[in-house]
Amino acid sequence: MKRARTQPRTEQQRVQALQAEVASLKSQLEWFKQQVFGRKSEKRDIDVPEQPLLNGFEVAPAEKPPAESQTITYTRRKRRGDDCVTDSGLRFDDSVEVKTIHCQAPELSGEHADEYEVVSEKVTYRLAQRRSHYLVLKYIHPVVKHRDSTRLTTTPAPPTLWTGSIADVSLVAGLLVEKFVYHLPLYRQHQRLARDGITVSRESLTNWTSLGIRLLEPIYDAQLRNILRSKHLAIDETPVKAGQAKKGKMHIGWYWPIYGEDDEVAFTYSASRGHQHLVTTLGDYRGTLLTDGYAAYSKFARRCTELEHAQCWSHSRREFIKAEKAEPDAVAVALEHIGKLYQVETAIRNESLTGDDKRAYRQAHARPHVDAFFAWCDDECQRLDLVPSNKLAKALKYVRQREAALRLYLDDLEVEIDTNHLERTLRAIPMGKKNWLFCWTEVGARLVGIVQSLLTTCRLHRLDPYRYLVDVLQRVGQHPAADVDQLTPRLWKTHFAANPLTADA
Repeated sequence: MKRARTQPRTEQQRVQALQAEVASLKSQLEWFKQQVFGRKSEKRDIDVPEQPLLNGFEVAPAEKPPAESQTITYTRRKRRGDDCVTDSGLRFDDSVEVKTIHCQAPELSGEHADEYEVVSEKVTYRLAQRRSHYLVLKYIHPVVKHRDSTRLTTTPAPPTLWTGSIADVSLVAGLLVEKFVYHLPLYRQHQRLARDGITVSRESLTNWTSLGIRLLEPIYDAQLRNILRSKHLAIDETPVKAGQAKKGKMHIGWYWPIYGEDDEVAFTYSASRGHQHLVTTLGDYRGTLLTDGYAAYSKFARRCTELEHAQCWSHSRREFIKAEKAEPDAVAVALEHIGKLYQVETAIRNESLTGDDKRAYRQAHARPHVDAFFAWCDDECQRLDLVPSNKLAKALKYVRQREAALRLYLDDLEVEIDTNHLERTLRAIPMGKKNWLFCWTEVGARLVGIVQSLLTTCRLHRLDPYRYLVDVLQRVGQHPAADVDQLTPRLWKTHFAANPLTADA
């Protein structure tokens, strides 16, 4: 079988191909420099290999001093229990603060108090945490003997989150807040415990964190149910390394945060970025969905006949910014049009317009700019020098394909102009990944989504996350299951914030 001969390219075609390749490489280089050195709020840190700053100014590597020799002797590790304060395994040195709490025996305060006497005391130790440091709670509960029957009774220590645990609720709440609000990994918290003279295993910290989040799961489920009842939702997605795909490589999972009308957010987790997760989570949703331009959302919107699909103007703006180097004049016009739309939204917020007044203002001031913008896009597409590979052509194609979805906010006053309010809540995940890097398992990734949903919602409602967790971790086990909605941050603020349960620490 003979091969078909390919027509040789002319010299001009080869030059054009090389010029296109050079332009593509320059664009990639500019993008890389922007990611590493650019000043922007969403800057990503990239590990760059060592290289000289300027050609000819190489810095000679510092000479390493010769390694000193040392003598290592064998020391046997102490067995568990050699330095334990109690049989439960809590160990700490003399530098740790100990707060003593005397438990009152009810037998000694009733009308038959003269029938009892204290014959001895029992001591229980529990690890606790204050915001600035750790301490140990020392519960002294008397052992009481009935004078006539000589029967002995002991006043129990206050209940813990789990039977027999040495972790106070203040410690569990502190572990969660420091890891998921202030992004302090457990291994650093473990180092701080050791610095403060407390010996506890890393495994214990991991178990307490996991068990604490599992207690919060019913509250998360209740919050997600309320979010899905909203008539307007915003949704986005962000990647996370979770579990092992194969030896030496982590699996890439995805968080899909959903933002509801009551300023609540739920970080749902999926092993993939496919639209099937939207089908599973949202079902046959009836309302308005605000998203970016990712194709999975459009595919889901086509499936739901009673769903309105609005899209984000901020993402459209970013498409034009990508073409700024190649087409600065045209991009400046596009950004000016989009900037006027945001000026209208600023005026609406400043004047506190709502209802029909807000809709009328958008129609009178924003619609002319939207019409002018898309008319300009149509004119730009008629340029003969605008080839499909040009980034401006790609930006124009992006917005023209989504014109109806971008216009939707003009008629529906409850729809935001962009998804920036959702992206601000989304930052908790990438900020955390810079510290804890990944989740060992997909189960762990789902637990991270549960606790981040509640803590981020606390921030949206201006609640102290530590105070909230200390209360609900104690309350969730005894609260009626039918009223679990009251423990979500939105309703907890009304029902319990004025008089929350506190910790002995």
